[in-house]
Amino acid sequence: MLFLLPPSETKVDGGSGASGVDLDALAFPSLRAQREDVLSRLAVLSQDVEASLAALKIGPRLRSEVDRNRALPTAPVLPALARYTGVLFDPVRASGLSVDEWAWAGRHLVVHSALLGLVSATDLVPAYRLSHDSRLPGASLKATWRAAVSQSLAEVDDVVVDLRSEGYVGLGAAQADRSTYLRVVSGADGARRALNHFNKKSKGLLVRALLDDRPSLETLDDLVEWAGGRGIGLEPGARAGETALVSESVLTPVG
Repeated sequence: MLFLLPPSETKVDGGSGASGVDLDALAFPSLRAQREDVLSRLAVLSQDVEASLAALKIGPRLRSEVDRNRALPTAPVLPALARYTGVLFDPVRASGLSVDEWAWAGRHLVVHSALLGLVSATDLVPAYRLSHDSRLPGASLKATWRAAVSQSLAEVDDVVVDLRSEGYVGLGAAQADRSTYLRVVSGADGARRALNHFNKKSKGLLVRALLDDRPSLETLDDLVEWAGGRGIGLEPGARAGETALVSESVLTPVG
């Protein structure tokens, strides 16, 4: 089973090496042409600070993000799961993962980067600034990534559990008959309402629980059974192809 995560705007600085990302070493090698294209267009954009701020939809106080992008050819790298920070990634506590947890993450966790497309949790990536709705010169990111990412996901043998935001789904949807979209809902009063505020945190705590247990999962029924044993509420979603994660069942940290 593959768990597909969104990236985060915020990222840890630093890492190892000084030669930039090694495209030959990344998972999903069929995305290489798109990766080279996006890196090349971002390099051109990064030479113009004002244009970069507008394209990235950030203000002058975040000019350092443009400097990050300009430094990508020689930037140090970190495993993707350790690079991203924020509400979803903080509960994962990547800096403290054991060897066994990293091994499980490398097999089962994928992050959808606007810069590099699909990357394994253990793929080495630089710090950068680029979002699904950023405006690079030339084609849109949706036009660049959508078909290639969808094809890569269609070639995955495992069931895909999609934890991405809808913006990143727009950069490449998973195959409907081999995936489920995870939507976080509230169930405090017995009703089911989609949530925004605790959405990312609930997903992060679910990933943390998966890393704690490292279950062997092949089907959605396997996932639901494992979650039930953990006290985590997973149930059929309100829409076809969706699974609901009841936020109250994971907001108290598990494991």
